Amino acid sequence: MLNKEIVNKTIEFLYKKFDESEYLSAKPDKKAYRIEHSFRVANIGRQIVGKEGFDETEMTVACLLHDISYCETFGEDGWINHGRRAAAIARPFLKELGFTEDRIADMCYGIAIHVDDLADFDGEHTPFALTVGDADNLDRFDAYRIHETLCAEDFLHLDLAGKTENVNKKLDLLKKWEARTFSTKTAKQMWRERITFYISFYQKLQSQLYNSTGINGL
Repeated sequence: MLNKEIVNKTIEFLYKKFDESEYLSAKPDKKAYRIEHSFRVANIGRQIVGKEGFDETEMTVACLLHDISYCETFGEDGWINHGRRAAAIARPFLKELGFTEDRIADMCYGIAIHVDDLADFDGEHTPFALTVGDADNLDRFDAYRIHETLCAEDFLHLDLAGKTENVNKKLDLLKKWEARTFSTKTAKQMWRERITFYISFYQKLQSQLYNSTGINGL
């Protein structure tokens, strides 16, 4: 059952840290995306919780805070460490919320490892901890990310050959990622649905590009 008071406090904390960030204040588009992404990851986590039996409040809070370190200005190796930094920022706040030490440890470990599967403190790869990263990865393969990626790559302004090469490379990668592993049956099922959607989208785009080169069969 979701503790709305705790979740609302977490949302307030997330906004506060991002609002105070010099880095994000200078990049409002990145700030908006990071907040939206955090909400989507939390909602995906809740979907998994509903079928796997984890604590809904704990998962929602952990997912909301998984990228809280974007309030900081990253150095050269900042991105790869942002999970570990997020865990460090989240830990004292989780104590303020009244979570027990064992649950804080599990939540922080999930936050810390969600980038590269490494933490700077001891912990266990529990299904709960791994689900934080699963939810994050699942959000990377949905409709919004297709839109975001194509815009970031300036896809519309590529010539036809460039568009075709772009799509072909994506399909090669997607087929390699089909067998990606997840920590729960629910996440695996969600992944199958999303990767199938992704492959179908790019196959249709590939077909449209092929049909843009002339009259087939002539």
